Amino acid sequence: MLQKLLVGLAAAILILVGFIASRPAEFTIQRTATLPGPVDVAFAQVNDFHQWNAWSPWAALDPAMKTTYSGPEVGVGAGYAWTGNEQVGEGRMTIEESRAPEHVRIKLEFIKPWAATNLTDFHFKPVDGGTEVTWAMSGTNDFMGKAFGLLMDMDAMVGKDFEKGLASLKGVVEAEVKKRAEAEAARVAAAKAAEEKAAEEKAAEEKAAAAAPAVAQPTP
Repeated sequence: MLQKLLVGLAAAILILVGFIASRPAEFTIQRTATLPGPVDVAFAQVNDFHQWNAWSPWAALDPAMKTTYSGPEVGVGAGYAWTGNEQVGEGRMTIEESRAPEHVRIKLEFIKPWAATNLTDFHFKPVDGGTEVTWAMSGTNDFMGKAFGLLMDMDAMVGKDFEKGLASLKGVVEAEVKKRAEAEAARVAAAKAAEEKAAEEKAAEEKAAAAAPAVAQPTP
């Protein structure tokens, strides 16, 4: 009897292993949102890792998280590494492609709690009402990744983070657009004030010249 149970268990395990192995290895998780601002504003927030803490869905999970930057300030070669609690783990990101203001591709390397390497792509497109931003992550699952996918809906779990991040990015873009509008309004007001002051000074000079007594010409 025990032997039959063991054989049955072994057969069930083999079937499960075979089923897991047959699962698709390639995966893509993608979310899209429209942000109310020009393309270059949204692009700049993604192309510069120094801006990520303002909108990244994972930045607030560990206030004590340690971050380091490497390479150029923005664009291709810029790097960002983090070490934090069990919720954020440890990893690094490197911008591999930057085509302003349309596309940013990032190599995403997880170190802890498990090792994995994925690609993250941001696409930016002008549309009515602002900029359409598509955030996608793609990669290949190993056997353990496939098994984990049977227990957890990775698209729903990671997709929820993407949606949260895009919502935060929307707020950042709105604030930047407002800041630019205020700066432009201040510049226009300053230019107008300068023109009015110059006109007033010119009018005063002309008035003073008209009121000045004529200088008598010497007789020959």
